[in-house]
Formats: sequence, structure tokens, C-alpha cells
Amino acid sequence: MGKEPHILLWGVDESGERVVIRDKSFRPYFYVVPSSEAELSRLVNEIKRLSSVKSPITNIEVIPKKLFGRAVNVIRITTVIPEFVREYRENIKKMEGVADVLEADIRFSMRYMIDKGLTPCSWFEADVVEVRKHPSLSVSREYELVGNFKSLPIHKPPNMKVLAFDIEVYNPRGVPRPGKDPVIIVATMNSEGGVKVIEMSDSTARNDAKVISEFVSYIQSYDPDVIVGYNSNKFDWPYLIERSKVLGIRMDVGRVKDGVPRTSVYGHISIPGRLNVDVFDFVEEIGEIKVRSLDVVAEYLGVMKRSERVLVPWYEISKYWDDLNRRELLIRYAVDDVRSTMGIADKILPFAIQLSSLTGLPLDQVGSASVGFRLEWYLMRASYGYNELIPNRVERLYEPYKGAIVLEPVKGVHENIAVLDFTSMYPNIMIKYNIGPDTYVELGCDEASCNIIPELGYRFRKDPPGFYKAVLETLIEMRKAVRDLMRKYPQDSAEYRVLDERQKALKVLANASYGYMGWVGARWYFRQGAEAVTALGRDIISKAILLAKELGLKVIYGDTDSLFVEYGPRIERFIMLVMDKLGLEIKVDKVYRRIFFTEAKKRYIGLTTDGLVDIVGFEAVRGDWAEIAKEVQELVAYSILAEGSISKAVEIVNNMVRELKEGRIPLDKLIIWKTITKPLGEYEVSAPHISAARRLLEMGGRVEVGDKVGYVIVKGGGPISSRAYPYIAVKVEDIDSDYYVDHQIIPASLRILEYFGVTEKQLKTSSKGIRTLFDFGKRNP
Repeated sequence: MGKEPHILLWGVDESGERVVIRDKSFRPYFYVVPSSEAELSRLVNEIKRLSSVKSPITNIEVIPKKLFGRAVNVIRITTVIPEFVREYRENIKKMEGVADVLEADIRFSMRYMIDKGLTPCSWFEADVVEVRKHPSLSVSREYELVGNFKSLPIHKPPNMKVLAFDIEVYNPRGVPRPGKDPVIIVATMNSEGGVKVIEMSDSTARNDAKVISEFVSYIQSYDPDVIVGYNSNKFDWPYLIERSKVLGIRMDVGRVKDGVPRTSVYGHISIPGRLNVDVFDFVEEIGEIKVRSLDVVAEYLGVMKRSERVLVPWYEISKYWDDLNRRELLIRYAVDDVRSTMGIADKILPFAIQLSSLTGLPLDQVGSASVGFRLEWYLMRASYGYNELIPNRVERLYEPYKGAIVLEPVKGVHENIAVLDFTSMYPNIMIKYNIGPDTYVELGCDEASCNIIPELGYRFRKDPPGFYKAVLETLIEMRKAVRDLMRKYPQDSAEYRVLDERQKALKVLANASYGYMGWVGARWYFRQGAEAVTALGRDIISKAILLAKELGLKVIYGDTDSLFVEYGPRIERFIMLVMDKLGLEIKVDKVYRRIFFTEAKKRYIGLTTDGLVDIVGFEAVRGDWAEIAKEVQELVAYSILAEGSISKAVEIVNNMVRELKEGRIPLDKLIIWKTITKPLGEYEVSAPHISAARRLLEMGGRVEVGDKVGYVIVKGGGPISSRAYPYIAVKVEDIDSDYYVDHQIIPASLRILEYFGVTEKQLKTSSKGIRTLFDFGKRNP
């Protein structure tokens, strides 16, 4: 407001009204760390002389803080306009007697929430007075803050209004271009289950101005708190924003006048007064999902089966739209998409809300931010409570260090194998040994005062507790308290579900601490600490193996914080010994009914007692594998473990080869996806995906760096790259089945079957003479 910064806090009050609290009192500030020889009074006077009338320095004070646990007197400088902090920082850094300038790179809104102890998606009580609502704000009431905030222990969220949306774009030339191609359908679904489809009426003029304008009006009339989409940060919103500019339409969808969506930090789209959440950000973190198309993810999460919905290839959307007999199918496809989006949001939002509340990152940012940034914001909030200064982010080169222990596996087939996992091994190591940059002692510390790390000789003082230890203990204690509280509520209650999502978010943050310490982009980067943790992890695993052997337990394999041992009555005794001797908790994570190891580390397939197959190290994950390769590999793995029949597995491959040659494999299972990593003109060798990308350009498509190109190999002579075509230009009968047999199905299958003596010839012909899995097990005890 003019030259005075105001903080606007958007919220829902206890009666369910949408309100804004305005705080006019908060001002931006940062810290100057003087060098050891600096004269403080002289430095303070020099800084005062920098004061500008555009944003005067309103206060300078010398205060005690801690920097990596060390007491230090720093100069706190307060000004008026947040944007001027950077200018002051750059000028002060050049001054003699200045060792560093800290906390000048923290966004003003985040600085406010840290200092006030505010977390998003949480209940607070505030001392306010109601004021006349500013005409630019679309809320029920406006208040001005006159006191403080008080956190409330309420675990039930308000009834927030959520709107899911999905757009369909006319794309006759392949990849749609906002400069030319109209938005033909916007499908929406609200919290109450209401579905609204906005479609272009004039298909001849290709005028979509009415579609976008009606979508904007609907958002304003429904007035959602949260807007959700699937890949909407990278496609739907950018496309709508660019398209609206072409049409001269203002995308005023926020709760303030001129509330136009804009790209903000971490690449997310920010909408003033609303929370825009792209659920795709969270789906990307689910490693079990290999294909992340909306229809596949919706089926994986139990939202909607692919067999029960309309599926339309994106490259045929324009054909469905132009054909009036098929247009209704396209509309049903759009509705299925938006229903899937809302269903996925229902699954993900509870966790996202708790993660936002814990980290302090707003709900629209927490998904787009990496795990490292999420933990870092939590640490930044914690540092304020401990009076610790927040280090600057510094560009560093990657420094490799020795990682976790991985044992040589006992080759062959094993039955009844338990996987024992150390509970939060790395966070507990950091706590037990007080590891952190502020506890690190280079010289002159004996075993009575310091924890000395095996292999490395690094020393970490035992007392007082360091910053990392204090934070991690708090996280672990909070998780325990939340889990205890969960027992007071029925499992089908809203309170129970909220608390369950919160304990999951706490676990994610605690487990990220070790990786964060070794991340070169971290503010609290500390390579020695990361090295110490892995060294201790290796030592603990080695000692645990000795304890297992003393009990007569056979250890089959070990990796990082897990041990694979024969399951039996002595397991409980082993767990108690580990607790007693090593001071760490270990528990049974899963039991494999049958598991097969090669001689290689990190390579096994296992069948759990629940009937699920785990494939590790064999996966068809190479960049040029098609879906058919992954599918046949999973079928092979299940067959040999569940049925103990290698001949059945070979028969599966034989049948797949036959179906492929007969043209009975759907085209979408034959597509190979590869990413374009640089401009096409910079590729010297024409790899298959580059050839396909160039053909896509000739068709009128658009290919940019970072795009994934889907291609298939067709019949004909010449090298593979000359026969690579965009899949949108090919029919099943054009496919070179021999290529897919020789370069997809057979290699993916042999990654597992070759260890059982199966040859390529047998996979192409018949399974006669193949021995059983049990024969293999007896031969390889």
C-alpha cells in the first residue's frame, strides 16, 4: 500500500467465512556479521550513512545471536521496503570490517511467518479489530492485527472449497500452440461433486474467448479456496495465461482485483487469495508409478479404472472435436479427466496440507519445492527459535563421499526371508552421536568429551546438543505424540485421518535430514557430517551381522539400513539384541515367501507373503524400453516366483512374441519415450528419438528442450534411426515386430531368465526342457 508494506493473511474463520487479516506493522530486516577485528560503533555509523529516502534504515541494533552454535554479536538492520534489502546487502558486503551479511535473501512473506510463528493450514487465534473491507478484496470480512497470534490445538480442518479443472486444446498439428490453437473444453468439478463443462460453441471460427471468460466467471462465482489440476503448473495454467493474452482477456481469477495467475518460486503458478495445487508434483514422488499419465495414476490410486473411462489419444483430440458423432465422447473424456483429478486430489491433499503446516511452505508451494527445500524451511523456522542465524545459500561443486554398505548377496533362490529395517537409522545416528556443523571439533577432543567416528576419526562433541540433534529430536517426539493422539480417535474420523497424514509428513522430514546435510545446495551443508553418518551406518550394519551370526541366523543380503535374514523364532531375540547392544530399533518390514538373488548387489526379485512381486535391479528402466518390455518382465518375475515354473515364464514370453507378430499388441505399449536434452540442431548423431522429433516438427508439432518424444520403430530397411517415427503418425500394422522382439521383449525377459539357464532361442521358440525354479534352488543352495 503505497510505500508501506502490508502483510495480507488469507483465512477461514471459525464460522466458515473467508476473511483477510492485514498487518501494517512488520518491517524487513537482515543481519551483518562483523569481522573479528571490526570496531562495531564505526561500522554502525557507516551503515547509517547508507540510509536512502526511498526506503530509510529505521533501526540499527547490535544483538547476540549464534552462528553454527558459536556466540556472536551481529548488527540487525531494519528498513521499510522489502525490495531495498537486496540493495543494502550488496553495499554493506563491500564495507571493511564486514565478514558476512545474512538472512537478506528470505522472502518478506516467509520472514513474517517465521517471526510470528505462523504455519499455513493451521488454526490460530488473533487479536484483531474489524475494519472496512478494501474494495479490491473478495472476502467476507477484513481485520487489522492489533496484537499477537496464538496457536490452537485443533486437528479438524475447515470445510474448504476445492475446484478441480482440466482443459482440452484443439491440436491439429501435434503439440498445441497457445498463439494459434484454441481451448475447446474446460471441465471443472467442485467439492460438492458438481461437474461443469464449458465448451467452445463456434467450431468454425475457432473462437475460444467465451470459453476462457466463462471459466474465469465460474471461478469467481464458485469462489474456491483451493484450485487443483494435473500437470496444471506446466501446461493448463501457462496455456490459459498465454491464450488469454492473445485474445485480450484478463485472467482475473484471484481474490484481489487484477488477481492474475503468475509463475512464482519453485515454478508453481500463484493465484492471489487462493491456493493453486498441482497434484502431479506429489505423484512424481511416488516411485512405484512408472507411467504418470492421468488415467494410469487414477487407476493406481483406486480413483477410476482405465477400463471404465473414455480414453482419447491427445493427438486425436482435434479429430474427435471436428467429428460431431465423436464430440460427445471427447466431452465425456474431459469429464473423466477432471473427475480423476479431483479423486487424486482427495487422496493427496490431506498429506500436502500437513506437510505445508509442518514446513511452513504454503500449500501451493510445498509440492513444487524439492524435499531439500521443504526440510530447509523447517530448519529455518527452528533456527529462529534457537536464536541461530540462517546461513546463506552458496554455490558449491559436488563433493563425493563414501556411501552406505551393500553386502554381497548369497546367490540363488531362498524361501521365507525377512527384511529387517533399522527404524529411521540415519536420523537416529545423527541424534545419538550429536552430528552437525556446530558440534564438529577438528582437534583436541578425547573420547570422554567427543564421539569419535570409526574409519574417519571425525569428532563431534557430546554436549550440549547441536542444532540438528535438537531439531530431529523434536521431529521424532512430535511424531510419537501425534501417533499417541491418534489412538484417542476412531480410525474413520476426520481427526484420525488428519493426524495420520501429519505423522507421515513428520517421518518424511526426519528421514530427509541426512540427505539434506550432503546436498551442496543446502544452507546447512556439511559434508563431514554426511560422511560420518554413512560411516556409522556401515559400522552398525557390520555389528548387527555379527550379532545375527552369533544367534545362528543366516544373513542373505544387506543394503544401507536393511538386512535380509532367514525368518524364524530367533528373529525376536535378534531384534532385542540390536536394541540392547547397538541402541537402535530394528523391525520386520516385510517377509518374502520366495526371493531370488544374482551375484550382483542391488539385484533381486521377491514374492511377498501378500502375493506382491518386488523387482529390484532387473527393471526395464533403460531410456529406450517400451511399456511392453516392462510388462513382460513383471509377468516373468511373477510366474517364476509365484508358480515356481520357469517353463511357464518362457511360455509367457513365447505368447507375447506371437501376439506382437500377429499385430495384437496395442500401439501405446510399443511407444518409446526419450527426453530432448538440447536444441535439435546441436545433435551431431541422429539418434532414433531425434529423428522422430524432426519428423514431428515437419508435421507441424513443437519440440523444445525438456520435452519427451514418443516414437515407434516401423518396418523397412536401413538403420533404426531412419525408421523411428512419432507414434501419432503410425498404425499398429506399420510396426517392425522383429525389432520389438529382438530389442525389447527378449532382452527384458533375459535380464531375469538368463540366470536360470534360459537362452534367447528358447524364448523365441518353446519352453520344452526348461527345469523348474525348485530345480534351480536345489542346484544353487
